[in-house]
Order: sequence, then C-alpha cells, then structure tokens
Amino acid sequence: MYQYTEFDDRFVKQRAAQFRDQLERNLAGTLSEDDFRALRLQNGWYIQRHAPMLRIAVPYGELSTRQLRKLAHIARTYDRGYGHFTTRQNMQFNWIPLDRAADVMDELAEVQMHGIQTSGNCIRNITSDAFAGIAPDELIDPRPYCEILRQWSTLHPEFAFLPRKFKIAVSGAAEDRAAIAWHDIGLQLLRNEAGEVGFKVLAGGGMGRTPITGTVVREFLPWQQILVFIEAIVRVYNRYGRRDNMYKARIKILVKAEGERFIKAVEEEFLQILEHDVDGTAHLIPLEELDRVAQYFDVPAGVEFKAANDALGSAVTDAPPAYQRWLERNVHPHRFPGYRAVTLSLKRVGQAPGDVTDAQMEAAADIADRYSAGEIRVSHDQNLVLPWVRESDLYALWQAARSASFATPNIGLLTDMIACPGGDFCALANARSIPIAEAIAERYQDLDELYDIGDIDVHMSGCINSCGHHHTGHIGILGVDKDGSEWYQITLGGSDGTHQSGASVAGKVIGPSFAADEVPDVIEAVVETYRSQRAANERFIDTVKRIGLDPFKTATNAVRRTTGHKALAA
Repeated sequence: MYQYTEFDDRFVKQRAAQFRDQLERNLAGTLSEDDFRALRLQNGWYIQRHAPMLRIAVPYGELSTRQLRKLAHIARTYDRGYGHFTTRQNMQFNWIPLDRAADVMDELAEVQMHGIQTSGNCIRNITSDAFAGIAPDELIDPRPYCEILRQWSTLHPEFAFLPRKFKIAVSGAAEDRAAIAWHDIGLQLLRNEAGEVGFKVLAGGGMGRTPITGTVVREFLPWQQILVFIEAIVRVYNRYGRRDNMYKARIKILVKAEGERFIKAVEEEFLQILEHDVDGTAHLIPLEELDRVAQYFDVPAGVEFKAANDALGSAVTDAPPAYQRWLERNVHPHRFPGYRAVTLSLKRVGQAPGDVTDAQMEAAADIADRYSAGEIRVSHDQNLVLPWVRESDLYALWQAARSASFATPNIGLLTDMIACPGGDFCALANARSIPIAEAIAERYQDLDELYDIGDIDVHMSGCINSCGHHHTGHIGILGVDKDGSEWYQITLGGSDGTHQSGASVAGKVIGPSFAADEVPDVIEAVVETYRSQRAANERFIDTVKRIGLDPFKTATNAVRRTTGHKALAA
C-alpha cells in the first residue's frame, strides 16, 4: 500500500485543524451556515435527511487493517455502530453529530484518512479495480497511476469549483471491473504495438437522469503525459461546461453536444499547455517519480510464492458443500502462484447492501491480518476483498469468514445486490432502497435456486442520481416519487462493461413504475421468465438480449396489484 510521506501527514492534519476552526466558528455563530456549507462539503460533510453524513475517501479502494479498525472505532464511538461502503469505494457514516465532526477528522488524520474532495464540484476520489495488482488478466498495475492522479488532483487550485462533480476511474486489466465508461474520465491502461505503456482515454460518461457512456478521445496516450492530458480535458470542461442548469452541467452533456469539436478543443489545449504554458512540461511524469510511487505497491512483506494448486476443493478432506460453493463464488484466481483473492460478502438478510457494523469491521481486520498481509480492498460491488490469501489457508479462512458472517457464497448472484442508502438516509432520494433490497434478499434465500438462476447483476438507486448504478444492472431498480408516494421503475439489459455483461449500455425501462409492495413479485416474474425462456447454459443477460423485453413486460404486468390499471393507463 502507498505510505504517506511526512508532507502528506502534515497536509491531512493541517486540513483537519482548519476544519476544526471553521466548525467552531460556525457553532459560535461567527461563520454563517451559507459560508460554512462550502467548507464542510469540501471535507465530505453533508446534511442529510436525519443527521450529518460523512463521506470518507478510500483511494482506489485500498485499506490497511489499521485504517479499518479506525473506521470501526468511529462507528462505535461517534455513529450508531455501523458504516456503509459505496459503489465508489468510499465509506459513509450517517449519524455523527456535527459538533463532533472535528474530533472525527482528527481521528481519521491519525491513520492518513480524510473526506477531502469526497463531495462538492471538484475531482472526486479516484476509483479502480478492487483486484488491481493481483488479477491474472492485468496488463499494468493501475494503482501507482491512481496515486499520482490523487496527489495531482487533491486541492488543485484550478479545479476547485467545476460546473459539477467530476469522477475518474482507472483500469489496468483486460476485464473492466471499474466501469470506466460510466465515469467523467475513464482510463484504460494498455500497451501499444511497440510494447509501450499508455492510456486509452474516455471522457463524458456518467449516469444520472441522462445516462451516457464515455467517448474515446485518445486511443493511446503515453503514460508520461496523462496529467497534462487530463488537465486539458478538465480545462475545456471548466471553460465550456454549463453552469446555468445543474442537470446539464456534467461533462457528458458537453461531450455529447460538441462531439468532435470537444476532442479537437482538448487536443489544442493539450498542446497549448506543453508548448506555451509556463512550466507546461513540468507535469510530465518522470520515470523516477513513477518508480518511487510504484515501490509502495510491491508485493507485501511475508508473501512468498509457492506452487499453484488448481484442485482447491480436494486439498481439504471431506470438505462440506458450503465450502465448495464458497470456493466457486467467493475465491478468485491470482496472478501469483500459491495465492488467491477472496471476497468477504457484505450481502445478507437483515443488513443493507454495503453496510458493515463496527464488530464486522474489527472481524474483517483480524481476518486480513491473519490471512491477507494486513490489506483489504473495497469493491465497487460494495463487498470487501482480501488480496493476499495463501491457498493453504483457504479452509481456515472460510471458517473464520463464516464465523463473522462474511462467507455467504453469493458473489455475482441475485442477492449480491448493489444499492444506495436511499430514502432512509439520503435527502436527495425519492424512495427507499433498503426495504426493497431486504424483501428481495429474503425471497431468494435458497442457494440452490440462486445457483440455478446464475450470474445476474441487480442494481438499485433511490433516485435518479444513480448512486446504486441502476442503469448498469442486468435488472435495474430506480426509486421515483409520484404524488408523494414511492414507486419503482424497472430496467433490463444494463451493462457496466464487464465481459459477462457486454459493452457498456444503460438498461431499458419495461413499462410504468411499480408500487413498493409489487417489486419483489416483479423481480420474481422477471427471473421466472428468464428460467422459462433460457437456452442451455444461457445467462440472464444473454437471454434478455436474445428474446427482447416483451416477454418480461407481459410477465411483470401480470403481477401488478396496487398500480394496476392506473399505472398501465399512465
């Protein structure tokens, strides 16, 4: 993991001290709410439906066990005993009193964490592949580049007040596990025909009320130039992005409207920086700097390569079926012989997707210390990943994970849902997500049934802001408000860009919205239509593509009760 320098430590602690001063002045009445609002947002503090919400950055999803234990301590001491991992690999707390906010920032600074730029119209936390550095299909480790981008973008004076929030994702593998096409800038690391490392650069992706996938603005950019090129993109956006209408202010609207003119403007700005800006070439990344940062992402101490064992199940005599299922679903290939990556599932009945209690955080930290070199990752699917597990430790790890309720063998299955906190917490949400997720999870507790259904992505958002990535779900659920009531729009066929799902595309709506009490039956109708129509070994998403939406529309309309004729006539 990257280790903060003395400068980094001083920087984060100074920001915490500045926030304490700002908060104390606000509480004393000498700093107005309007003036304080921008300052607290810059440090990740929102005012939500019931209480302040703190969003903490987890750069490219990497956590040390020391950091995870600190999050557990904050949950226990300042919140209501739990936190929430988001689709952008951040951690959110929902119940910390604002008058204790400065204490929390001091606590976070002790372990090199903060909420800087997790909100506001600036470049947000850089996200990446939870399997970065260990995936067998990885071409180039994206983490050193993510860290350089993090350092460059943090408090960048030119980009503190962009037209809207700005999100960057980086992938270095053949499989896109970071949904890069759905970001304002998506970066794919690759090699050209000469074997040189560079980036394929996409710009203008995003979800929300206008879902658009990113446009390729450079097929290959030498890695040394990436900071300058991103600066050119953000400058063009900063100059021409709309500020008169927040719903049309994201860069995706500008890219779509301008097309080739946007790409030309970026290329012109890129050359302008290099040829005419004072010290314009100063942000070309020297090899020495990349090497300096990359050394922190080397193999952790204590990791020793051993012979691969492809027959994991046979390694344990009389292993129970539950262990075999866990091996199949929660254990992943590793680029280093003798090792595997393991997903700790955070999806279970009685707990919202992505939620984790202080006790569970402590347990996950203990497991990571014992079996994963003290390192843990947050996935964009709202689970935790152990990146450094010896094959010989798998059975013991499974027993420990099962004791801590992390061993549900459901990764990639229907109950491995993505969901935002929704209307139970979020002031922006139109409808609740948690009760819907709970009802679906309860209906699909039979593992044999889940395994028969197979791979399927169910994504849910409580409003059009799409924090639950509903557009990219094979089944998408969007909470909408109609006349003060909670309704839910269902989409099918969305893709986040993985091989299984196909090219990135937003799902299509299958008809008028459903009432909350109808949604579990609607999901069941969709699933049963798939099971009745699928060809041999055909996955859900492939059946949807082959037969189209009409059979699903017919099945879901048949289970309408509350919405009935009124909805169909709308």
